Amino acid sequence: MEVKINKEIRDFTESIFFGLSMRQFFFSVIACAVAVILYFIFRPFFGIETLSWMCILGAIPFAVLGFVKYNNMPIENFIKAWIKSEILMPKHLTFKSENIYALSLKPVYEKIKKEGMKVDNK
Repeated sequence: MEVKINKEIRDFTESIFFGLSMRQFFFSVIACAVAVILYFIFRPFFGIETLSWMCILGAIPFAVLGFVKYNNMPIENFIKAWIKSEILMPKHLTFKSENIYALSLKPVYEKIKKEGMKVDNK
């Protein structure tokens, strides 16, 4: 008897039905339901080959939602992060440095200018 143990604890998924996690099972059922609904809606209008491709293309987005992870994030978290980084945050970031040393010497320079002394700016 052999028991598999994940090296990384975050890789553990509890299998609920047919070795699928609850998330994968839920989205698989939704994908199948969408395919069946599309079949019955478009059956009078298209042939079997076109209809089968339409069912597959209709079910793919839901299968992707259940099975695909990007950077260890489920797809809805990835979409939130993408919207935040690409739409909500500014694309052009400006950096304005603040020279504390120059600011601290500003009163000294002003005093020198008032008195008419020569300033050496090296």
